[in-house]
Amino acid sequence: MTRIILPLFIVAATAGCSTLSDRFDMDASQSEPAAASAPTEAPAEAATAPAAATPPAASPIATGGSSAEALDTTTAAEREAASRAPASTGAALGTTVVSLGSATEPGLWLKTPLVDAEQPGRVTNPATGKSAAVTLIPLEGPATAGSRMSLPALRLIGASLTDLTTVEVSTEG
Repeated sequence: MTRIILPLFIVAATAGCSTLSDRFDMDASQSEPAAASAPTEAPAEAATAPAAATPPAASPIATGGSSAEALDTTTAAEREAASRAPASTGAALGTTVVSLGSATEPGLWLKTPLVDAEQPGRVTNPATGKSAAVTLIPLEGPATAGSRMSLPALRLIGASLTDLTTVEVSTEG
């Protein structure tokens, strides 16, 4: 039985190979002359090709990979200022469950349905006791809906980047 199935499988798998050049408008006679002239021009093209393919340096993903440290574009001074204890306590807005928002969106922010207008605020992680000053950005939905937090803010309050974390939200006082 395997003597019949194996050859049939090979024939079926290779049956379309001859038509691949037709499907991609490739002609064997066209590729050979180009290959013959390519060695004289290839080094110059190879030298410029990586520069053209490199994404802009402003992108944190392009410059440092996809680790949390590479994506966190806040400076040490910004992190220090955000984690500093507030001079006065603001009004408590409530608690919300947060998840990681867009990791490439810079800044310290919380998109939450707990506010109607953009304003300064503070989030506190009750599990760690750490808090951070953030910009509170309105998010459509009921007040009981979850919120999205920036990667730098999650890191400052000691929250997991992959888990859902309950935080206390207040206005900045």
